[in-house]
Amino acid sequence: MTSDLPPFIVAIPARHASTRLPGKPLRLLGGTPLVARVAERALASGAQQVVVATDDERIGQALAGLDVHVCMTAPELASGSDRLAACARELGWDDDAIVVNLQGDEPFTPADGIRAAVSALAGSAAPMATLAAPLASMDELFDPHCVKLVRRADGCALYFSRAPVPWARDAFAADREHLPGDIPFLRHIGLYAYRAGFLRRFAELAPTVLEQAESLEQLRALEHGYAIQVAMTPAPFPPGIDTESDLARAETFLEEQVR
Repeated sequence: MTSDLPPFIVAIPARHASTRLPGKPLRLLGGTPLVARVAERALASGAQQVVVATDDERIGQALAGLDVHVCMTAPELASGSDRLAACARELGWDDDAIVVNLQGDEPFTPADGIRAAVSALAGSAAPMATLAAPLASMDELFDPHCVKLVRRADGCALYFSRAPVPWARDAFAADREHLPGDIPFLRHIGLYAYRAGFLRRFAELAPTVLEQAESLEQLRALEHGYAIQVAMTPAPFPPGIDTESDLARAETFLEEQVR
């Protein structure tokens, strides 16, 4: 299944002190800690190594029995990419090693999606890759929690935004109830693949104005002149878990899967 891909690492940042859902990595989903559910998806992708980067020993204990390396990182690290860069330094990953950043609150990530990000990076000169999916509705387009993106002709990202982009001036002047069918409106999927050397470099880049304005870390790479290859996801990505209501919805989704 992965014979056509180079070896890759899946790294999962898992911070205990989540603001909206305290102790999120240890919350149970179908009786299993959320972080373990995510690690199982990483293992299913065929990764050469699965690493969980955390700031709390209890998260490591929740992964007992899984073929996962736990990397302890400083609690004060600001972001998941900072946590993974610390792992890259500690574990001595080669600069050319492919590392997939899988968010610790995505328990239903399709293994095919992880492999698609790896394939996109392996086939590109860009140091970083991510995924996108077609937007489904005008509600998504205008939802600031749904990150949109536009691409260059070569498939690399032009911009990411919480705003509705691109703005179809003439179409929206006539109708704001339906998405124009001739414009590629895309939703960003927050899964990234990096070369380990770039991951270390990225964590050292100064935060940028647009990154801070939109609260989108990937804009730091674009503002500093680095390309981000964007591939279309081969499989749906169910929503992640940020709140109590998200966790309840995920329980229902899991129950429906096992019926």
